[in-house]
Amino acid sequence: MGYRDSNPTKKGTKMSYHPLNYNLPETREDVYEIILGTILTQNTSWTSAENALLNLKALNVIDPENLLNLNEDILKEAIRCAGFLNQKAEYIREVTKFYISLEGEIPARKEILRVKGVGNETADSILLYAYKQPEFVVDSYTKRIFVYQGLIDYNDNYNNIKNLFESHLSKDKIVYNEYHALIVEHGKRYYSKKPYGINDPLI
Repeated sequence: MGYRDSNPTKKGTKMSYHPLNYNLPETREDVYEIILGTILTQNTSWTSAENALLNLKALNVIDPENLLNLNEDILKEAIRCAGFLNQKAEYIREVTKFYISLEGEIPARKEILRVKGVGNETADSILLYAYKQPEFVVDSYTKRIFVYQGLIDYNDNYNNIKNLFESHLSKDKIVYNEYHALIVEHGKRYYSKKPYGINDPLI
């Protein structure tokens, strides 16, 4: 499974970059942890989101029922390091209720997008990484790299970019998984600063 961190053994979270390992997630806890990570990583670095996940683990709430029973102030304090604590606390609770309502079923993309706090990138991340569905994830690195290379337009929206990738790649979860992971790794190494002052719009 590919995702945010090039050292998968550093802290043991499930959304790190595991080169050529596509077995994760393996358990219900793994799936839920990845879903939490997609919310926590919004508008922040993966390191900050990872620290928030570790705080939640310490509270034994990488479990949907336990999390919903957690005191609101304790939840906010646990995720403070990921920023936007009031907003993310609400989003975490909403996505947790949605996850419980699924009763183990794989959700449709349109269903996930109805959950408060879930946009296109988060929905696709949940489907690809938590549920192993072939949905290509477009993040800020994807847009930054491919705008710079002249392969997409700066004003292209999320779905246009997603469709471009999906129309040129095999519809395969492993291909999408590894391709996105490599984009993230390349972006972290060479595109950590926005080229030529480009400001990434919300996509």
